Amino acid sequence: MSFDAFQETYAPTSGPLRLGNWECTDAERPGGSLGPQARNYQATIAVGDRIGTSTASASGPIGALTEMLHARGIAVEVREFHQLPADGATATYVRGTDGFHESWAMGLADDATSSALRAIIACANRLYADCT
Repeated sequence: MSFDAFQETYAPTSGPLRLGNWECTDAERPGGSLGPQARNYQATIAVGDRIGTSTASASGPIGALTEMLHARGIAVEVREFHQLPADGATATYVRGTDGFHESWAMGLADDATSSALRAIIACANRLYADCT
């Protein structure tokens, strides 16, 4: 399988679920607390032709995105997660489940967070395709 075919299969950029703007809304907060602290995130998410803003509080971007998806009725649980450098970018591979099906997916981006978010969206789209 060529890399283009691999990307088309495991890193689809089209599908019913799309992620638009993503941000941590409290990135400038003081670091006076010890231990992991929940952060607040906001995203623009499209499901089909419905586009809306979602918010979540979680320990990291992946937890926040899966919480946002769950609130929209889209179940994605990450079972395996791997990140690797790839020609100046980051490749993220995830194995996810919706409770009934499992699927592998990949995200590729210049930074680790964007790569992980793309992998989660790709996995959700692949899981959705398995249901139809």
